[in-house]
Amino acid sequence: MALEEAPPFWWTKPGPLAWLLSPASFVWGWVSARRMALPPKTSVKVPVLCVGNFIVGGAGKTPTAIALAKAAKRRGLNPGFLSRGYGGRLMGPVLVDPKKHRAADTGDEPLLLAREAMTVISADRPSGAEYLVAQGCKLVIMDDGFQNPTLAKDFSVVVIDAKRGIGNGWTMPAGPMRAPLASQLALAGAIVVIGDAPGADRVIRETARRGKPFHLARTAVTAAAKWKNRSFIAYAGIADPAKFFASLMSVGANLVGQRPFPDHHGYTQEEARDLLERAKSANAELVTTAKDHVRLAGLRDDLAALAVASNILEITLQFDDPRSADLILDAALRNAEARNIREKTFR
Repeated sequence: MALEEAPPFWWTKPGPLAWLLSPASFVWGWVSARRMALPPKTSVKVPVLCVGNFIVGGAGKTPTAIALAKAAKRRGLNPGFLSRGYGGRLMGPVLVDPKKHRAADTGDEPLLLAREAMTVISADRPSGAEYLVAQGCKLVIMDDGFQNPTLAKDFSVVVIDAKRGIGNGWTMPAGPMRAPLASQLALAGAIVVIGDAPGADRVIRETARRGKPFHLARTAVTAAAKWKNRSFIAYAGIADPAKFFASLMSVGANLVGQRPFPDHHGYTQEEARDLLERAKSANAELVTTAKDHVRLAGLRDDLAALAVASNILEITLQFDDPRSADLILDAALRNAEARNIREKTFR
């Protein structure tokens, strides 16, 4: 479900429309919970670490997955990303090549992931995981797929944005949840809360009540000093464009214009011309996210000009506790070793 389909009432206290949709929400939640509880169809011999979220839309999965991959490489592991390739035409399994592939082929997030480690897109996740292992991957990091039961996961980290939280807490279509919270928490190994707003407090309490760990983190702007006192027109097609705009202002950028678009938005030539003209008229620079910029790569005419003219705000994820990434990796490796022993014993 795309962002343009995510109505505002999902993010407020349940009202008449949510209650009207509650019967459909109950059915959705029941079906989703039963599907998540199904035994996996297959497994691979290397550890599988899943980075997912409870809701529709972004919460910070991709920067979290990249932070975990960096930690894995510091430990001498050879991580690889597994993605469904949302928004791309290729079904896979395909090894992503940023020099050859475009967002229309693979989706935008895999192109970002491929800058950090080998990345495979595959609509069929078990096939994608097996392809990664064949390429020499020693740790599969799934970007999304938490609700998909087909591949055995050794540890699942669920990412929550501290501001948006889980919205009204109801399942689709009455709310943004992909399945009931209790069903999802039962399968989560830990949660990662990004930011310091109170929107995730309910989930933190429920996680602690179940005796599961939670890790606090925040996103940080790379080279923050270079944005100060410069005038920009900012545009973004991500799950929460307001967060991107706030990040720019937090490092001293002067935003003379803000243009939000739906998540995974495919920009048109007309939109590119409009942004270029606005920047020229305002005597301002253009700035966007890395995720938006990869969607412009390899395009022509005004879209190519927009890509050249746009600055990119790069962000990284930083855990409050520097041990967090290693604790998550330790759990995945430990569970994978136990799984492999069980599979050999009962084979």
